[in-house]
Amino acid sequence: MASGDIVPIELGLTDGDLVTLWAPRWRDGEDEWEAFLGHEDALYGFDSVAELVAFIRTNDDNDLVDHPAWKVIAGLSAAELEPEDEHIFDLVAVPELAAGDPDPDAVAELEATLDMARTIGDVCELEVVTKFFDSHKEIGALSSGMRAFFGREGEELWGQIGAAIVKDWDEVVDGIDAVVKSPEVDAEAVSVAEAELLAAEQNIVDAEDAAENDEDDEIEQVDLDAEDEEPEDEEEETFWHGVGIDPVRIVTSEGQFFTLRCYLDDEPVFLGSNGQITVFGSERALARYLADDHDHDLAAVSTYGEVHTAAIDGSLEVEVSDENVYVLPGLADDLGEGPEAVDLDQLDLAVELFTDAADYADDDTVEQALTKSTSLGSYVSYLLEPDPGRMAPSAPFAAEAEAWRVLERAFETRLDKA
Repeated sequence: MASGDIVPIELGLTDGDLVTLWAPRWRDGEDEWEAFLGHEDALYGFDSVAELVAFIRTNDDNDLVDHPAWKVIAGLSAAELEPEDEHIFDLVAVPELAAGDPDPDAVAELEATLDMARTIGDVCELEVVTKFFDSHKEIGALSSGMRAFFGREGEELWGQIGAAIVKDWDEVVDGIDAVVKSPEVDAEAVSVAEAELLAAEQNIVDAEDAAENDEDDEIEQVDLDAEDEEPEDEEEETFWHGVGIDPVRIVTSEGQFFTLRCYLDDEPVFLGSNGQITVFGSERALARYLADDHDHDLAAVSTYGEVHTAAIDGSLEVEVSDENVYVLPGLADDLGEGPEAVDLDQLDLAVELFTDAADYADDDTVEQALTKSTSLGSYVSYLLEPDPGRMAPSAPFAAEAEAWRVLERAFETRLDKA
């Protein structure tokens, strides 16, 4: 990434691949902004990195010149402005991607590309893009990764996303194509940037050759005490680990929602009050809420002030780890089909979520419903606490599935959609 505040990206559009700059959300006093390299109604895109570099170095009439990091970007080398792999978004390839079978890479790439299209639509105020995402809420399931596409329900959900893309995606691409412009750039500045890129590429090749020669000449040193040494923990502590508060993503039949949760003396505390959990439709909306002053239960947590401060200065990134992603749709149907149809990991997470939400509200109905003396509790216990000597439950499981739906509906009533 070229800068923590402005990012070079590549967009695959109808006329080919173009490079530009994206400035993710930042705050300027009381105002919040997000922008792309462009001017007024135009989003600027360039056929090559050299042209992008030349434009940055010679133009001071665009929407990013007032960004705090513009001077940093303008001073970077050409090689530092090449988009990294995770910042390449092929919008034209979306239908082909959605037409294949879901796998972790395909789901992640599709989510990232659609998110970028949504962002362009928001920044450029493209009604056709906004309409696409408002009309196809099922796309929100992509944020849950592969876990949303297991089993029959998952296959149907992937098919619904594909059908939505087949039906309306061309209009989204056409809308974005219409606002992308390629301004003229100084030819001499382009030549300078091309020379920089060529030199940087040659330096990489030379460095790789030198490294290979060093490996050939190196005599391996064996540390006889290495086996006795304790492995170092290389995992870096994230901001959220440091404050002891976790972002949470919940996927329900109505879409995906984001909130926060922590544990105080092993008791769950959510972003909310009076047993109601305040949730948001996007990480961005959650971050905006956290930047303002609100009266909620997390405000009493000693480290919450750090979250509030980071949200105000624009440095807060709402990143949800896999263990805090809860996907509820399809679980009831799977329970009704039988043990082999159930995603045990997601069931375990859902039980955790329902229990935490009930405990937060001082409600013991979930605990009672999942005691082993009930048919649902016995069924869930069999799935999550396997015992070779225990007799498997017998079909039908319609009553257990309905009991689970009751818990799911009760949980959804606890969500206060902001």
